[in-house]
Amino acid sequence: MTEHIEDLVALLRELDDPEWLEWPRAYDRGAVGAQFNGLVAQLEDDFAAPCVSERDTQDSSEYGRVTVPADATVCGTRIVVCVSKFGSLALVCADNPGAFLGTGEAQAEGELDAADLAKVRGTLADLGYAIVSEELLECDYDGPSQLPWHVQRPTWWHRFFGSF
Repeated sequence: MTEHIEDLVALLRELDDPEWLEWPRAYDRGAVGAQFNGLVAQLEDDFAAPCVSERDTQDSSEYGRVTVPADATVCGTRIVVCVSKFGSLALVCADNPGAFLGTGEAQAEGELDAADLAKVRGTLADLGYAIVSEELLECDYDGPSQLPWHVQRPTWWHRFFGSF
């Protein structure tokens, strides 16, 4: 996980407003879209390859995803970046969310190159995203928001990237 886990937990709690589940109170769709477009463009430049993106996800607190294609990475595994509608939160994972328990496991299994990961993380940091680890997002959700009834085991992933 990240070196600043306490700061990230504090950020998640700060963003967790039970009155606003799908997006934050001051949500600016245009600004989030522009920031996301910048992310896609920079990753395409960094990896010298077109990246597939999905944006403006409906009925979800996730804004969108951008995928660096497998053939543009050192290990031959695609890199997926998920972006939340909340606080510029971003998740980086190898192959797909849930394919590995975090980027550390993907690296240990030879599916994610450290330099590729550093490139993605650097781009996210430069654009002002807060990178949240998959390990943290998979922790049990214990905030004040009432998550959808269909969520069996609520996690922070469900709160900030899940469907409603």
